[in-house]
Amino acid sequence: MGGAIDYQKVMSEIVFVNLPGPVEPTAGMSGGELMHGFLADVYNAPPEVKAYVEQLCLKWNIHYRQNK
Repeated sequence: MGGAIDYQKVMSEIVFVNLPGPVEPTAGMSGGELMHGFLADVYNAPPEVKAYVEQLCLKWNIHYRQNK
């Protein structure tokens, strides 16, 4: 018989997308560099698209951060 409370420990990771990202794809870029550029470009989308992207980022634990 189980205890009064059953729980499952869930490990989660936080993904940070550093801004600014690459502006244009270039020959020889790695997949990570391409993804970085894509996600950085999505961050600069029109407001209605950006609001949807921010909702998805919260769901998937992705955070944008500005380099100072």
